[in-house]
Amino acid sequence: MRDPLKLRVAEALAKDVGRGYARLDPADIGRLGLELGEVVCIKGSASSVAKVMPAYPDMRGQHLIQLDGITRKNAGVAMDEQALVEAVPWQAARRVVLIPTTVTPGKRDLDYIGSLLDGLPVVKGDLVRASLFGSRSADFSVADCDPRGAVVINPTTSLVIGKRSEDAATPTTTLTYEDVGGLRNQVHRIREMIELPLRHPQIFERLGIDAPKGVLLHGPPGCGKTLIARIIAQESDANFFSVSGPEVVHKFYGESEAHLRKIFEEAARKGPSIIFMDEIDAIAPRRDKVVGDVEKRIVAQLLALMDGLTRRQNLIVIAATNLPNAIDPALRRPGRFDRELGIPIPDRDGRLEILEIHSRGMPLDDDVALPQLAEITHGFVGADLEALCREAAMSTLRRVLPDIGLSLDEMPIDRLAGATVGMDDFITALREVEPSAIRELFVEVPDVGWKDVGGLDAIRQRLVEAVQWPLSYPALFEQAGVRPPKGLLLAGPPGVGKTMIAKAIANESGVNVIAVKGPELMSRFVGESEAGVRELFQKARQAAPCIIFLDEVDAVVPARGAGATDSHVAERVLSQFLAELDGLEELKGVFVLGATNRADLIDAAMLRPGRFDEVVEIPLPNEADRRAILDVHLRDKPGSELVNIDQLAAGTAGASGADLAALCNRAALRAIRRAVAEDSGDPGAVTDVRLETDDIECATAEVLGDLAHRPRQLC
Repeated sequence: MRDPLKLRVAEALAKDVGRGYARLDPADIGRLGLELGEVVCIKGSASSVAKVMPAYPDMRGQHLIQLDGITRKNAGVAMDEQALVEAVPWQAARRVVLIPTTVTPGKRDLDYIGSLLDGLPVVKGDLVRASLFGSRSADFSVADCDPRGAVVINPTTSLVIGKRSEDAATPTTTLTYEDVGGLRNQVHRIREMIELPLRHPQIFERLGIDAPKGVLLHGPPGCGKTLIARIIAQESDANFFSVSGPEVVHKFYGESEAHLRKIFEEAARKGPSIIFMDEIDAIAPRRDKVVGDVEKRIVAQLLALMDGLTRRQNLIVIAATNLPNAIDPALRRPGRFDRELGIPIPDRDGRLEILEIHSRGMPLDDDVALPQLAEITHGFVGADLEALCREAAMSTLRRVLPDIGLSLDEMPIDRLAGATVGMDDFITALREVEPSAIRELFVEVPDVGWKDVGGLDAIRQRLVEAVQWPLSYPALFEQAGVRPPKGLLLAGPPGVGKTMIAKAIANESGVNVIAVKGPELMSRFVGESEAGVRELFQKARQAAPCIIFLDEVDAVVPARGAGATDSHVAERVLSQFLAELDGLEELKGVFVLGATNRADLIDAAMLRPGRFDEVVEIPLPNEADRRAILDVHLRDKPGSELVNIDQLAAGTAGASGADLAALCNRAALRAIRRAVAEDSGDPGAVTDVRLETDDIECATAEVLGDLAHRPRQLC
């Protein structure tokens, strides 16, 4: 047998959780004299076993062993620690006794759980996990194995479910770093700030520096702040104390401060400890903004506890909030919260990791393309993606429950696992789940595509280059040194299709859309309108890539001095728009699309490059465009094959796209009138409606007559 190796422990892949894999560099596998699929013993403060698998190329050559959180716990090693790895003889398991720690399965579920544990190497005392339907899992501890030593569970193994002792701890699910997706850099920085001082305080003493005392996590709701805090506590084997605002505040004078002191004293006595304060903006708001004395006293007590005369040892405070500016500034200095870490909305790769985590135990159909789902879920945080997977599973349940004909209490797990979740279930779930970052501003974009837009080919191409290309080809833009445009203004007379083009580009690009209506931003209170603009752009940044659509933009940002009132609200809103579009804070991933038929009324500062980079004039359609528009609107009308579209396009000079749509609708309405007049008095007997030449001619005369009396529109 070859000599054992000392390897540094690294995080496992999300898909390997619970499978008992140890991924090694093929060169290290050769040094151990092993083949793929054989079993190794991993020794830390304890020992466990795992199955040898090759590491991916990006993890090779670094003397690493990738273990999931369950195996790390079994072996008594932590991330970045050294583990002793050696080959170990193993046998097929004849009998394994499992003690449930989370979910107690029934006898009829053993075959299904056995199929999930098939091929898993275990030793007595190990913790094992079976991923059930959805993102749920069942954890067991191995109470006994026959034969002794390292064994591998196989289809012939007899599984026995033992009883948990009455004095056993309350069942809890083991959380590991592999349960966090899309936040690899943030988790690494948090581990440096929290796990290192708790596990190795002597390092800081040797260097003569103080360890970090507090970390403030801020980010939108649902991005994983609380999850990270709980995982850090479990991985570092620290005691975890959670503090929420309502339980701290008491009605009697001094009790609130006494409660905080009690929590800190208990945490210090049981150190190493982590105190987690969720929604700290409710516990420690800005003292210059609150009226009550209770909040001010709580903030003062918290300041004293975090940086008072008494030095804290083996105690770190983690706070989380989605409103960092609402916290008292005295807390946000070194010595209290030493680091502030922003948890962002995940990008495409992060969303893919999160989807893989939450669909880990799902029986997915072959047609499910998680990369495609990650591509179209812009602005979704981790909680949204978890809800998406849950809704997809619920869609599957609704489909299969009538066929199974059993109640959920009587249903075996294996019968439920026979159902599979398909791509259609995820698409159905997408209609139910909206990105939480812009939920109150979310716009359901109508199903309008380029096929519904007649003509305007050149303008369509310019919009595709401005909106879709920066999303599809970011590397090309970076290589060419080209900054994607921030905004584009569609200008033209009424009815030429400005709003329809905006709908089409929003729908085709697949990004989030926020539609802004001018009156919604205006408020009678001073400063509220500008705050609305700031909040609008803040949410757009969080949900990037995002399109802000300003219809009738001349009413939102009119020229300064043009009919201004004493309140100057419009001018202040305009100034805020200018600052957001091209101020000191860079605007990334947000595209502003405006539409107007009075570009002359818009302030000149909005029309320069860097704000509206391009003003696209949409003229009245020419004969070829009118032919394309008529083709779109007559496409689904019965009898349209008899209409001479070329002649009709030639005879409607000066008509806009809206006029041509009205022409087709009026002709169809005349056909309906004729069909109703010819029926026998029974509405159910009217079945045949067809356009005739007279319908088109009369509708054309009406529309052209309206055009003759319509005042000319300035553009």
